[in-house]
Amino acid sequence: MSDDRLIIFDTTLRDGEQSPGASMNQEEKVRIAKMLEQMRVDVIEAGFPVASPGDFEAVKAIAETVQDSTVCGLSRALDKDIEAAAEALKPAKSSRIHTFIATSPIHMKDKLRMSPDQVLEQAISAVKKARQYTNNVEFSPEDAGRSDFDFLCRVIEATIDAGATTINIPDTVGYNIPFQFGDLIKRLLETIPNSDKAIFSVHCHNDLGLAVGNSLAAVLNGARQVECTINGLGERAGNASLEEVAMAVRTRRDVFTCDTNLDTTLIVPTSKLVSSITGFPIQPNKAIVGSNAFAHESGIHQDGVLKSRETYEIMRAQDVGWTENKLIMGKHSGRAALKDSLEKLGISFETEEELSAAFRRFKELADKKHEIFEEDLLVIASETTTDSADENYRLISSFVCSETGEAPVAKVVVNVEGEERTGEASGGGPVDAVYKAIASVIPMETSLELYSVNNITSGTDSLGEVSVRLEREGHVVSGQGADTDIVLASANAYIDALNKFTLDLNREHPQHSGV
Repeated sequence: MSDDRLIIFDTTLRDGEQSPGASMNQEEKVRIAKMLEQMRVDVIEAGFPVASPGDFEAVKAIAETVQDSTVCGLSRALDKDIEAAAEALKPAKSSRIHTFIATSPIHMKDKLRMSPDQVLEQAISAVKKARQYTNNVEFSPEDAGRSDFDFLCRVIEATIDAGATTINIPDTVGYNIPFQFGDLIKRLLETIPNSDKAIFSVHCHNDLGLAVGNSLAAVLNGARQVECTINGLGERAGNASLEEVAMAVRTRRDVFTCDTNLDTTLIVPTSKLVSSITGFPIQPNKAIVGSNAFAHESGIHQDGVLKSRETYEIMRAQDVGWTENKLIMGKHSGRAALKDSLEKLGISFETEEELSAAFRRFKELADKKHEIFEEDLLVIASETTTDSADENYRLISSFVCSETGEAPVAKVVVNVEGEERTGEASGGGPVDAVYKAIASVIPMETSLELYSVNNITSGTDSLGEVSVRLEREGHVVSGQGADTDIVLASANAYIDALNKFTLDLNREHPQHSGV
């Protein structure tokens, strides 16, 4: 590989899904994978196949679908994990097995309960096992950022000799500081005799808000792969943000001697898709993809931008997928216009039936609001591709009465596994009343961990997008609903989450993988 090429390894579908409540179903994962492929992401880490049958099938489905990117499966340094990854990746045109074992003293002693020599032996064995299935093997010494340097060098040298073609250095707990982490990469490359036989990669967590800084420091010191996620999604405080890494490298060509192969104009549509599917809203001031990222309110700034964009903008909004041209869609727009508008957002449907369903939803929304925006179309597409056949619960109707001085009262009719049930309840507010009414007909003990409302676009007729996070016996799921009626959106989000509990009963959350 040329030294001026930076490989982008996207782990949104694996590490990103480890965010509590961010679990995605197979269809949603495939949609995101197809978008990442269009963006020309080099490696897509599709999941952790041994974690559950659902994760195995999702990795397999992505391997069958993706043609232009390498599809990767994660495995611990265990034969059963590697075998599961290899089997799931069989259909892939280009595959990679990513295996890992912890190398820091605290992890070896307190988690693995293994000696350094045992860890070394298992790491070598895992890489050799993976090489039986593919010549594209990545090895990660978990918690490398807190590992003993000499031992880390021993493990890396041995795993390269065993056949690892990529060595990933994870800052698993986000402990490192950029100058320190960059120096670690430099020292490893200079010290390990066979370091030139593998590509060095980094995987940084954001516990101190330094994931992107640490990743870029590593690139400046010789790393040529960065593991990252869309919107910085990931467990705890998240991972290095793909969009920030990619645009930092491309914008500061005076500093970086390498660049990615990404089509960056798809960054914003992909960011919105991931946000819509996971229910994790994008903060307005988020770099690159936040709604305020290219907005100017200060009079001084506005004056400067009007005279010369470069006075206050270091990159073009269009280069990352924002557009200055409004997408005018309304009640008089036709089916062909809708299809064209969705395709420009990177969305296509497998069947005419799905397109027809999206068109019906579009017309329903157009009757409620004057103008339909890109953000509305993304919500319509997301709702259309949800497989209603797998729903155990579906809201048929709701009625809410709320008046001054009286407790709000709600009445709902819910289809529960084919049977219509009616529930009534009062509450502290209209949403509280609706949730209690739903709970009266779906007796599932859950705890509401998060309730969030965001307007999809501006205006009082905007779609309101509601995200909820429910916890039940240690299992966390998220649910989403969107409607111009915020109470109805809230009810649909709650029922969406309850449906996910029934679908995910046998699915182990991949939180334990930990790289």
